[in-house]
Amino acid sequence: MSSVRPAYRHFLDLSDFTPQELRALLDAAQARKKRRRNPDTQKTLPQAQPDSDAPLSGHMLGLVFGQASTRTRVSFDVAMRQLGGEVMVLHRQDMQWERGESMPDTMKVLSRMLDIMMLRLPDHNHLHIFAANADIPIINGMTSFSHPCQVLADILTFEDHKGAIKGRKLAWLGAGNNMANSWVHAAGILGFELHLACPPSFGVNANIRRWAKLHADKTGAEILFHDSPAPAVDGAAALMTDCWLSMGDDPKTAAQRAEALKPFCVTADMMGKGDDPIFLHCLPAHRGEEVSDEVMAHPRAVIWDEAENRIHAQKAILLWCLHLLA
Repeated sequence: MSSVRPAYRHFLDLSDFTPQELRALLDAAQARKKRRRNPDTQKTLPQAQPDSDAPLSGHMLGLVFGQASTRTRVSFDVAMRQLGGEVMVLHRQDMQWERGESMPDTMKVLSRMLDIMMLRLPDHNHLHIFAANADIPIINGMTSFSHPCQVLADILTFEDHKGAIKGRKLAWLGAGNNMANSWVHAAGILGFELHLACPPSFGVNANIRRWAKLHADKTGAEILFHDSPAPAVDGAAALMTDCWLSMGDDPKTAAQRAEALKPFCVTADMMGKGDDPIFLHCLPAHRGEEVSDEVMAHPRAVIWDEAENRIHAQKAILLWCLHLLA
């Protein structure tokens, strides 16, 4: 049996990682972030200026979007440029795939023309079909099942403001959506305490709950599910939420979802019950729905740091996929 490792790795879900691998990604993201700041002046390099080592010089990243995007598109573009590479943006509606070419055939062609790809698609199964037929690394930029890139950036943000995440309590408030799933994966791998408060009709699905129990036993994580916010926010170091209608959700249920989720809106009162908590939101935010205006303006709402950290997290992911993580 050959001992030669493959030239690339896919980044599909945080559940695929060991604690050591995930910690290495976080540490690399933090190191890359620090290298762009002058320690004497505290000024950062212009966003389009490549890092001094430019490790992905000559590489081409393809960004494939099935839906509109702000943070994912811009952060991956900037991340690749800072690593010295180039970027091509592709929209599903502009590709032959939209007109009937099979996903395997599309992927075989793109594998010959790109060095690495990020896919932001509603259907998680489509992500796996592309990955199975790729000869280059595939990155999950978001599906209706998970959002691992965002949660990696969120953990980076947490540790920027609150220190090491292991052993800390974090609270998720809202629907059991793709963000909640990736937070469960992160807690199960890294061994921190995660409380998810969701209305019973829109909670975390049974498969994710089973995964949580299995991995909590392995890593010592506490992953608890509640149907009201109070036990989740009590003593939490971070309060987190997302918009009430996410990728893959049926718009026909929007009114029903909104009514069920009203008690889970993050308010200043909830912030007051945590342990000096920060507030995280992957954005875009719908003020007055999942979060109050007061919380969005709160001094411990670190949402803009969180958005910026997408760049640094993506850089670590890109390098990890190509076995270039220092």
